[in-house]
Amino acid sequence: MRYCTLLVVLAAAVAAPAQSADLKYKQRLLADLVKQVPQLLKQYDARSGHFGHGIWVCDDQNLMYPLAVAYATRDHGNRYYQDRGLLEVIMKAGDALIADMDGRGQWMFRKKDGSTWGMTRKCWVYSRWIRSFALIQGDMPPERRAAWAKALTLGYTLIAKNDLGTLHNIPTHHAMGLYAAGKALGRPEWCKLAADFLMKVVATQAEAGYWSEGGGPVVLYDFVYIDALGTYYGMSGDRRVLPALEKAARFHADFTYPDGRCVETIDQRNPYNAFVELGNVGFTFSPIGRAYLTRQWSHRPGLDADLMASLLRYGEEGPAADLAPSGEPSVATLKDHGVERAAAVRNGPWFFCVSAYTTPVAASRWHQDRQNLVSVFHDRAGLILGGGNTKLQPLWSTFSVGDVGLLVHTPGDTNPHFLPPPGKLFHVPTAATLIRDPDLGLDLTYGPEQCRVRLHPIDDHAVAYRLAATTRSGLPVAAHLTLLPQLGKPLRTGGGTRLTIGPQPVDLTAAEVGGSVSYGGYRLQLPPTATLHWPRFPHNPYTKDGHAGLNEARIVITIPFDDQHPQYTVMMEVVP
Repeated sequence: MRYCTLLVVLAAAVAAPAQSADLKYKQRLLADLVKQVPQLLKQYDARSGHFGHGIWVCDDQNLMYPLAVAYATRDHGNRYYQDRGLLEVIMKAGDALIADMDGRGQWMFRKKDGSTWGMTRKCWVYSRWIRSFALIQGDMPPERRAAWAKALTLGYTLIAKNDLGTLHNIPTHHAMGLYAAGKALGRPEWCKLAADFLMKVVATQAEAGYWSEGGGPVVLYDFVYIDALGTYYGMSGDRRVLPALEKAARFHADFTYPDGRCVETIDQRNPYNAFVELGNVGFTFSPIGRAYLTRQWSHRPGLDADLMASLLRYGEEGPAADLAPSGEPSVATLKDHGVERAAAVRNGPWFFCVSAYTTPVAASRWHQDRQNLVSVFHDRAGLILGGGNTKLQPLWSTFSVGDVGLLVHTPGDTNPHFLPPPGKLFHVPTAATLIRDPDLGLDLTYGPEQCRVRLHPIDDHAVAYRLAATTRSGLPVAAHLTLLPQLGKPLRTGGGTRLTIGPQPVDLTAAEVGGSVSYGGYRLQLPPTATLHWPRFPHNPYTKDGHAGLNEARIVITIPFDDQHPQYTVMMEVVP
């Protein structure tokens, strides 16, 4: 397979995308939103004005926004248009936010698990609150309208003063909300401040269409930027943001698995997520963006109420580009300052992604170690190899050099030290080069050692995964294959082991592995020295003590190198 030839084909398609049928959705979504209103109201407590179940968090009140859109949208089929009972629900939802906020417009950042993370002006809550206010303020009793306006003015005054200090996904969403507040509250200076900030966001977009928060893409959080800029455009008509939205749509169209899941291999913030991302309003302003939405919605029909509300208020309908048919060969690459750093390749039923993005291990819990550099997907088996990045877990690394036991997560530790001991463990590459011909792969430097990986498709059912490493330093060198768990599914090995992947820990010796693993519709032919380990947990930055659930863990196959064994080939075969 010649990847450079495919790249030319793809480049031509990007330069002049064909147009297909129009994407029209607003009438259908309004009917769907109206149908969802009774279900949303079941989550409402009339006494407190709170939405949600279990521990109340301020984010629960975000449901006011789709209800406000239903209330304010005139249509012969919308029985909730200007419904006085619904208006009272929306007003009490905002009253509850006022009752819970402090003198600086903050709420306790509380999570459903009961953990608290300090006081904050939640951007997601503020933006939905101000957009709801803009829709209902003309129908509110004067005293309620004044109370809302006072509280929102307090919050957005402090947001404008304190919360737009960095170019990051949260300040970007805050800026979009500030623009809405400027319009709703008659503060044109806020509109200007927000627009100026958002144009700085546009200017920081990478040439490949993504936004970075430390080095390379942050795939899932990229949707925050697209949503904020798209909503801003829907409110302002500022066409300066349109090229950025189109580039971002192309990025996500290219770096999404054929089953609709986001490619995690290049993401510095989040590992693999089985959730199919449905896009947002920012994708509706270009043909490629509307094509992306069409494809994603085909994978998971039925949109949530918040997304429908945003699309109804601000989205555009129109022609969608023709994306390459499923299975058609294609190559997409990402460049950083002119250097190719990642590639996504579609070859029949196979989809590969390799990442040559390198960043030092960060002390922050939010920036994950760029350690898991290869993903292999098959239409029938799904994601076979990969799963993304984490911290404090060197067994998730494509290669490791040194003692992997020197970097571990201590259960219960809320403030861990994330850096490996200098010179004793290298689990992220210090340098990486993307290779595209004759086979897709990576040349990698891990401290004193050089490592290599190549992907060679054999046919529609088999791929040769070729690994090589030097062993000059005397430190242990190993490759690691990370497999997504399918809980409850059986796993078999060439050594005769039969087990079900579940809560029971498993550590299989090389003899027990016996050179092969069959699991989840695929089979791995392995070197005779390969061992298997389950579960190997990530550090979850979104739980205070970093603990993760069983479904977040990985099955890890470790392949050691030595002077007599500098290279191996792993055969990946999808069972017919």
